[in-house]
Amino acid sequence: MTISSSVEPGLTLGLNPGLTLVGVGPGDPNLLTVAAVRAIGAADVVAYPVAREGAVGMAATIAAPWIESHQRRLPLLFPMVADAQPRIDAWHDGADQLAAAVDEGFSVVLLCEGDASLFASASYVLLAMAQRHPTCPVTVIPGITSVAAAAAAASSLAMPWPLALQQEGLLVRPTPDTLAELEPLLEQAAASHWVLALLKLGHRWSWVRQALDARGLLEGSLFAQRVGWPDQLLASAAAMPADEQPYFSLLLIRQGWPKVLP
Repeated sequence: MTISSSVEPGLTLGLNPGLTLVGVGPGDPNLLTVAAVRAIGAADVVAYPVAREGAVGMAATIAAPWIESHQRRLPLLFPMVADAQPRIDAWHDGADQLAAAVDEGFSVVLLCEGDASLFASASYVLLAMAQRHPTCPVTVIPGITSVAAAAAAASSLAMPWPLALQQEGLLVRPTPDTLAELEPLLEQAAASHWVLALLKLGHRWSWVRQALDARGLLEGSLFAQRVGWPDQLLASAAAMPADEQPYFSLLLIRQGWPKVLP
């Protein structure tokens, strides 16, 4: 792969050639860290995942205000499929393209929605780089998670929702596919005084809502949808009908409060 550029490799803002994985947060461009904005601005090549050919990608959309016209864009196809082999092939191909750009002397960033280490495609690229290109310099910049952003946004809208207090734990999981898998999580979280965060709720919401209702947990649970985007929605889970919800919906479930509170 050859990437043409109007600037000398690595000299956009003085970065040395290498790969930087950048967490860009859940949706709001203003939630990028200073380190993320600086890394993007200093890169010769801005790479980002797309689910299909020709798509823009959510991470690139989030970071768009910080990407300059002279920077080269490198979309990497990471298909959202259940089969393992197409995903493995995509991670390997992505790692090879990124390493090739670095070998040409470019500083490269790979944008990642949310945090680069939490349920992230970038994490698989990181592992593929270590396996296939172990001498390539790699840096990881963390990003704000949708879980933290949801709690903060709710608290900013007169719905006080501390994500976890001092004596509480926090369990973050993709939403299970069945009630039989969810029930032990709810029981474990209740017994251990954990807040349970369920991500990627989507089509599972109808039966998850039923399970929370049966346990009397709807009123105390926070429903969040497309956190950080202009159309974000934050509400008590009790206010949400049992209809199918978008993929990027999440729940924060607190089954009790610590004894010591203001």
